[in-house]
Amino acid sequence: MELRHLLSAGRPTPLRSLSQASTWPAAPSAAWLRTRLATPDPDDPAVASPQASADAWTPPWRDDGFPAESGKLTPAAVLVAIVTGPAPGILLTKRSEKLRNHSGQVSFPGGRIDATDASPEAAALREAQEEVGLDPAAVEVIGRLRDYVTGTGYRVTPILALLAPGYTTKPAPAEVSEIFELPWATLLDPAAPERRSAEYRGQLRHYWVWPHPKHHIWGATAAILVHLAHRLRG
Repeated sequence: MELRHLLSAGRPTPLRSLSQASTWPAAPSAAWLRTRLATPDPDDPAVASPQASADAWTPPWRDDGFPAESGKLTPAAVLVAIVTGPAPGILLTKRSEKLRNHSGQVSFPGGRIDATDASPEAAALREAQEEVGLDPAAVEVIGRLRDYVTGTGYRVTPILALLAPGYTTKPAPAEVSEIFELPWATLLDPAAPERRSAEYRGQLRHYWVWPHPKHHIWGATAAILVHLAHRLRG
């Protein structure tokens, strides 16, 4: 989705209640994360259209999706890697400004699912290796989030994974300009993500934004992070 040229409409609304009376460790172990995320969430139905993607969760989880610009959805997968250890976080990238689509935006490593990919998991691992030089052997895949349909016509499967601290990366300059992490404490802060509004083609649209001192995290990436926080908080 591309909102780069839009003007803000209305006051940002913080999400205050991702879940009620939830507790979670400040530095979760790999075992805790496996238990929390390995079992599919019954609230995570698969979706097949932008409208289904928007309606799959009731408020405050609803994503007011943008209608796809074309009929057929392109399958894609992203690697949602949780870095474990004493300073946990979520692996994110900033796309190169040289890219034609979504240049300069924050995203998860990932991309289209090729015909040669055995599964969405295989696609996410391949793309992560190509984009940021992440060794697939260093990644432990533990599950999925529900599919997310973007306004640009992609059906994205978020692949949940664990990544031990001390991992090594080598960004592909043509695709990625920076690799960074969203802190675990920010992800689990119910007041962190904000619901914002903007006018797009004459209609008021709504989208998520996460705080970061340097990067603007919004759109599909932000929505997937909201879904992840919901799963983790329980």
